[in-house]
Amino acid sequence: MADRYAAALYAHAEDINALSAVVADMESLGRLIDQSADFRRLMGSPLIDVNQARTAATAVLSGEGFGKPVQDFVGVVTSNRRLRYLREIVSAFSALVAQKRGIVTAYVTTAHPLTDLQRQQLLARLIEAGYGNVNIAETVDPSLLGGMVLRIGARLYDTSLKSRLQRLQFAMKGAA
Repeated sequence: MADRYAAALYAHAEDINALSAVVADMESLGRLIDQSADFRRLMGSPLIDVNQARTAATAVLSGEGFGKPVQDFVGVVTSNRRLRYLREIVSAFSALVAQKRGIVTAYVTTAHPLTDLQRQQLLARLIEAGYGNVNIAETVDPSLLGGMVLRIGARLYDTSLKSRLQRLQFAMKGAA
C-alpha cells in the first residue's frame, strides 16, 4: 500500500516538474514525523474525524512551509483514512527515489557509533566492492558487543562478536 502511494506521488511530482522540491519536502516530512509527538498523535488517533485531521495536518504543513504538492498529497492520504501509514509512505517514497537515482542503501548496525574515519573506510570498501552510489543508514545495538552487521540489498554480512560467540557455542555443543 505504501509503495502505491509513493509511486503515485513520484509520478505526480515528475508530471508537474517539481520532483526535487517534493523530494526535499518529503525528507522534511519524515523528520517532522520523527520529531513531533503531537503530529504522531494526530496521525495515530482513530478518534479524530477525517475532515478535522485533514484540516489539522494541512495547517501544520503549511505552517512549516511545505509546498502545495506535499500538502495536497497528505490531504489525499488523510481523506483515504491512511494517515496512520504516513511514515511508511514517506519511507517508501525515499526508497523509490533512491532506486530511481541508482543509490543503494547499506544498513549498518554496530555496537558503538561509527567514527568519521570508520564511516569513510566503510564507504570506500563498498565502492571498491562495486556499489557506486551508497547511502549508509546507521543504527547502534550495544548487544552486538563489537563488530558490525551490514545489510545491503539481499546480502547480509555479520561480523559481530555476538554472532561469533553464538557460532562458537553451537560448535561446542556439537562437539560434546
